[in-house]
Amino acid sequence: MASRSGVQQEKLMKALVDIGQELTSTLELDELLDRLLRISREIFCYQNAIIRLVDFERGVLETVASYGYTAEAISQQIHLGQGVMGKAALQGKPVLVEDVRELPSYIPGISGARSELAAPMLVKDKVIGVFSVESHRPGAFTEEDIGPLMTVASFAAIAIDNARLYARLKEMSGRYQNLHQFNWRILQSVNLGIYTVDEHKSITSWNRRMEEMSGLSAEQAMGQDVFKLFPSLEEEGFGSRLRRVLRRGEPERLRLIHRNQAGQLRVQKRRLAPLKEGERTVGVVVIVEDITEFKRLLDQTIQSEKLAEIGRLTAGIAHEINNPLAVLSYAAQLLRREEGLSPFQREMVERVESEVERLAALTGSLLSFSSDRDTRLRQVDVNEVVQDVLRLMRHEMQRQMIRLDESYGELTLIQADPNKLKQVLINLVMNAVQAMEGVGTLTITTRMHGEDEVEILVQDTGPGIPPSVQERIFEPFFTTKKEGEGSGLGLYICRNILLEHKGRLAVASEPGQGTTFTVTLPSR
Repeated sequence: MASRSGVQQEKLMKALVDIGQELTSTLELDELLDRLLRISREIFCYQNAIIRLVDFERGVLETVASYGYTAEAISQQIHLGQGVMGKAALQGKPVLVEDVRELPSYIPGISGARSELAAPMLVKDKVIGVFSVESHRPGAFTEEDIGPLMTVASFAAIAIDNARLYARLKEMSGRYQNLHQFNWRILQSVNLGIYTVDEHKSITSWNRRMEEMSGLSAEQAMGQDVFKLFPSLEEEGFGSRLRRVLRRGEPERLRLIHRNQAGQLRVQKRRLAPLKEGERTVGVVVIVEDITEFKRLLDQTIQSEKLAEIGRLTAGIAHEINNPLAVLSYAAQLLRREEGLSPFQREMVERVESEVERLAALTGSLLSFSSDRDTRLRQVDVNEVVQDVLRLMRHEMQRQMIRLDESYGELTLIQADPNKLKQVLINLVMNAVQAMEGVGTLTITTRMHGEDEVEILVQDTGPGIPPSVQERIFEPFFTTKKEGEGSGLGLYICRNILLEHKGRLAVASEPGQGTTFTVTLPSR
């Protein structure tokens, strides 16, 4: 091109406008570069055009878009500094060759080019690639074409940079979305109620467990003032703790009896953690653990231990009274046989016999009270009972850093009192957790023992039980715990409950090798 006419200048401006519109209408790189090559052909009237990106680590130029080239030409590898494009990439300046046969480093024989113009593509003064046009005619391009090609090359560089940025943002967005979904699944899966409030005490998140606890869906709770939604929280002491966390930015915890929307009283543990943005506290994360069922079973266990202790003492007293009563009764019978008793003496003997009978009936009632007969048997799935207990105990095990392994076999249904069976398992699990003292593994296994029995194995990795202690652990009031930490009735009650069910409780332990308690129950 010797000089540009007004028509050619008009074509250039129109092409640049079209290219600008393409840049704003799509971020799909392949489509954009292909359109850019076709628009720019109207300016330069080339036979071939190609856009290559620079791989500085490998020192080569890789093709990303082309027009008019054969597959062989596109796949040809060009190194930095090699040929027209390699030289433009290395120097960061445009290279014009009016006749490629006069260039010693030119790679001949593939594209059929005679003249070539290559312009570097720059992003913030950094070369990212080269835009090259070729013609089969020598001298097809002149110095006047350099400026327009540099402009087109800059558009191509912008397109590629935008596409790369878009791809990175899309990748990051995907990662953040995956992370968000992962966190959301965790929040929805945990057996703890979790919600957040902002500085104004408005609820900003509400997980599925909170829906179950409160009876309110996330849609009903989101955006609501937590104290307007649950007015009782103020008098329960939660309000002052929440405000203190917002003010100080330090975590708090409390235990409270909370009245839910249904009017039920629930025993809950609540942990409050500051939600921070830099150094500023912008909200609070509230973790709610409902321990109502656990407390009920724990209170039931404690009450059972107290009743068992009272029953044992009562039985002992009744037996001690029965011994002298038997002597008195025998003596009265001997006196009745004596002849010559005065009416008064005979009346006194009869009164003694009557009082002995009354006391014997009283001690019989005491013995009847001391034996627990309130066992209600029904069909029970042992696996479900075990899972219910572990659901209650899981948080305590996590707090103690105890690892839990569970293995459930295919079991037949049994006749049992589920509450008493839970009482046994809670006792055994608590003993195992306490024995491991914050480190170890608790293994729970259920399985059939033969065709007629079901077994539950509670195995810990604690220090084990010495043989001398194993001989006494089922005795009432025997304990190895510190003063005030145990009544010594736990295993005694467990064994008695299992005896009521025609089952048995066995222990196997070696010092330093852990302990296994085996609960065996009849399945028929």
